Amino acid sequence: MRVIALSDLTRDMIDTVGGKAAGLGELIRLGERVPEGFCVTAAAHDSDVLPEAEIEAAYRRLGAGPVAVRSSATTEDLPDASSAGMQDTYLDVTGTADLLSAIEKCRHSLHTARAVAYRDAHGIDHRTVRMAVVVQRMVAPAVAGVLFTANPVTGRRTEMVVEAAAGPGASVVDGTGHVDRYVFDGPEPSGHGTLTADQLDELRQVGDRLQRHLDGPQDVEWAYDRDGVLWVLQARPITTLFPLPPATDDPEPRLYVEFGHVQGMLRPVTPMGMSTLRSLVAAMLASIGLRAEVTDIGGRLYGDLTDLARDPSARKRLVKLMAVDFGPRAQAVVERALADPRFAPRPGRRKRGTGGPAARTALRALVGVIRALARPEAARTRLFREVERLAAESVPPPGPRTAAERLRFVREQDTSDGPDEIVWPIVAGMLAATLPGHLLGKVAGRDEIDRVLGGMPHNVTIEMDLALWRVAERARAHADLLLTTPPDELADRYRRGTLPDIGMAAFLDRYGHRAVAEVDLGVPRWDEDPAPVFAMIANYLRVTDPEQAPDRRFARAAAVAEATLADVVTRARRRRPVRGRLAGFLLRRARSLAGLREAGKFAGLYRLRAMRRELLLVGAELADGGLLAQADDIMFLTLDEATEAVRQGVDHRPIVAARRAVHRRELRRRTVPVALLSDGTDLEAVLPAPTGTAGALRGVGAAAGVATGPARVVDDPATAHLEPGEILVAPTTDPGWTPLFLTAAGLVTETGAVMAHGPTVAREYGIPAVICVPDATRLIRTGDIVTVDAAAGTVTVTP
Repeated sequence: MRVIALSDLTRDMIDTVGGKAAGLGELIRLGERVPEGFCVTAAAHDSDVLPEAEIEAAYRRLGAGPVAVRSSATTEDLPDASSAGMQDTYLDVTGTADLLSAIEKCRHSLHTARAVAYRDAHGIDHRTVRMAVVVQRMVAPAVAGVLFTANPVTGRRTEMVVEAAAGPGASVVDGTGHVDRYVFDGPEPSGHGTLTADQLDELRQVGDRLQRHLDGPQDVEWAYDRDGVLWVLQARPITTLFPLPPATDDPEPRLYVEFGHVQGMLRPVTPMGMSTLRSLVAAMLASIGLRAEVTDIGGRLYGDLTDLARDPSARKRLVKLMAVDFGPRAQAVVERALADPRFAPRPGRRKRGTGGPAARTALRALVGVIRALARPEAARTRLFREVERLAAESVPPPGPRTAAERLRFVREQDTSDGPDEIVWPIVAGMLAATLPGHLLGKVAGRDEIDRVLGGMPHNVTIEMDLALWRVAERARAHADLLLTTPPDELADRYRRGTLPDIGMAAFLDRYGHRAVAEVDLGVPRWDEDPAPVFAMIANYLRVTDPEQAPDRRFARAAAVAEATLADVVTRARRRRPVRGRLAGFLLRRARSLAGLREAGKFAGLYRLRAMRRELLLVGAELADGGLLAQADDIMFLTLDEATEAVRQGVDHRPIVAARRAVHRRELRRRTVPVALLSDGTDLEAVLPAPTGTAGALRGVGAAAGVATGPARVVDDPATAHLEPGEILVAPTTDPGWTPLFLTAAGLVTETGAVMAHGPTVAREYGIPAVICVPDATRLIRTGDIVTVDAAAGTVTVTP
């Protein structure tokens, strides 16, 4: 059928009538008061000829009076893409001729620039989208608006928000004009305006019903007509809410802090990668004397810090921990939580999740750190010998093996604890880099300390980046080919052996176990897919000024570091002799040891690559047996589920398809809350707006200096085109991003911690960095002239 009454529609007819029409049909079935109407289905769109006689007959049945004509695309009002406002709506349409014209315009609005851009942003295939059109009897509203059954700004699921305006409510939907706002937090709403108490109560009841029946928070359009009758005009899922933490039996709120950005990760982690990461983060916390449950929320790593926050002893360390290891954004929200009476100290309460390291571990730490500080060269030798041992031991046993044996190998890989020869030299280097700032006070500023930490030797990530620069230098004879051929095609030609030899094989032999988001077991390594490496080589080939060559920039940063170190030590000894000598000793040790910070992760990645290779072989076997669609589907299972498939022949294709869909949706998410409460509240969203320099974005200086240049906003380093001298603006960075630093003039990120991988490498390259700039990738556009001032912690933008 090409024209169907709304009352005959069901939720499973989306492919025929679109999301909006199917939703209206469901509202009618639930007994809600919905304006009568009909749907011109997608079948009519497919035929490209309007069924004018059927439309005219349906219109007469409505009384042939004023109607609302609204789009209902098959990708509209869905759980992961609302398409709100992307297609057209026409109100107060009267007469058959105008009705047919409005329907035709709605159909054509499927192809407007805004609709196409929205689908591109959400990864929706344009060929799969079809358009239906809804026609409803027009309600003449006295007041109209929107009801959100969860707070769309803070994410809090226990709050409803009502926005209302007199008349048709266009100012609410369009964002123009005066709007009354009410917030329900309990039975009584806050706010006042055009709605009566009875009307607000009726709206609350509608929201409760719809949220319950439609399985989640809803965005509801409504109107009261001039007789005071409430009409529900539309209900669709609120698609922007971050997923809720897992349900617990605790009646009190719980506090979750996001851990992934410490590793430079905001993208969702695959299910297979999550188990490894959870153990890694738990081990990291244990090393500093804290225990917390690490959980998966929206594919991201969050730590449940509730018990730590309520523990009288542990809560004193939390803010300092956040400041040093998790960054200023986490510090601000944890300070906010600790001031909340619901997280007040509970003397005598159980202390699960707290506790210092065992005395034996503490002694090992003390001995290991002192040993490294006393003889840094010997410590480095032991560390790199251990890295090579771990690389060799990560190789699976030779010979043919069964899938069960491969899974056993993966299960036996213990990545939760690092050898002393690696751990304590790294800890010693971090302490040596951190403590001088406290010892020197006002004798030396933070920017001077940062300069001392520039051009740092013995950093495997910097060595990797400079090795890639040497590959690019060797490749200059083939620059035209490498600059004009897409990276994916270059990678394919490399695998087929049809590219000139530029030294890529040797590079991948040493660094092929790395990647962007490399701590996720589910992410392909560079030796699987070298396309990102070719993209970075192309960026290096754009460097034409010899003085901007990365090796020279790094050498200059090292020279500045040594000169600054000498100056700071001389000044400090003169003003504060004892502290000055100690600070000088530590800063010299920092230059010997702090660069080792990347080595522990570098070593662990060999093991992750081996685990991944074995899992892919198991996945290929399961795909051959029809239990998975393709080999890498295994990354969307847990290890237990993979074992179940191997042993019992369980077909996991449906669950993998569902998880892949969720993963794709989460990959599109641009912002990730740094801290959540168990009711979904984004704690950062309820913080007071920061004050700062007029016209400047506020962040935290993480690498000294000032730089001005055109911005380059990058979401994916695998395809980034970065011109020399541009300011790199990114949501976050990890070691897989750092090859871009070699040609960037400065760095701006939305998240991070001063001691995280990206800012650390930025300091060592000597490029200014300001981190934790909220919404930087949205507020700054590629081509804007940007000034990064690390000392002030500001980013000034000139469009």
